Amino acid sequence: MKLTAKEFINELKSFQSDAEKKKIRRYFQEDDADNQVIGVRMKRIFDLAKDSADMPLNEVSKLLDSPYYEARMGAVSIMDFQARRKSTTDEHRKELFELYISRHDRINSWDFVDRSAPHVVGGYLQDKPRDILCKLARSENIWERRTAIVATWFFIRKGELDDTYEIAEILADDEEVLIQKAVGSWIREAGKRDEQRLLGFLEKHAAGMPRPMLTKAVEKLDKKQKEYFRNK
Repeated sequence: MKLTAKEFINELKSFQSDAEKKKIRRYFQEDDADNQVIGVRMKRIFDLAKDSADMPLNEVSKLLDSPYYEARMGAVSIMDFQARRKSTTDEHRKELFELYISRHDRINSWDFVDRSAPHVVGGYLQDKPRDILCKLARSENIWERRTAIVATWFFIRKGELDDTYEIAEILADDEEVLIQKAVGSWIREAGKRDEQRLLGFLEKHAAGMPRPMLTKAVEKLDKKQKEYFRNK
């Protein structure tokens, strides 16, 4: 069990692979001092995070400070494991949520967001006002906008679709492909719960919707429906 950031990073380094480093490096535009790669398989990171799931949040915050991609992925994974626990107290859920929001400058990759936002953000907001999601959706920060839509996964699974569509309305013409694909994917999933609501949203927005968003949104519709919305 690795309960300090230093121990966690040292353990990550013991799994270093040049082949994996090259593979991960392809996802980054350039090398820089604040965006380094050790070269560790994702399963190793998740397993180590699970083994370190009792790490205090001050140490998790130190992991978020790390320039290593794998350390930050470890940090958000630990946060996710803690948020998923049924035994986690309301106070600790709030602390996880506040850490996530306050350190969004370090939760700065689509996979960091997708790994932790549903339970750390969505799970915390399940019985609370969700206005912050609209605020995040209007942010200039792409990752905050992605958090806004991705966090609603928690609600979709419970059959609560209002927040997903409210955020999708805000982001319907977003210029970033990573936002477009997320919105399309999430309304597609919401459509599995209520297809008519998805069709209504598409009727309103398909004509002006960015292509990547539309492609994801109509994935599960029949051929005739796909052709109709693609040609609006």
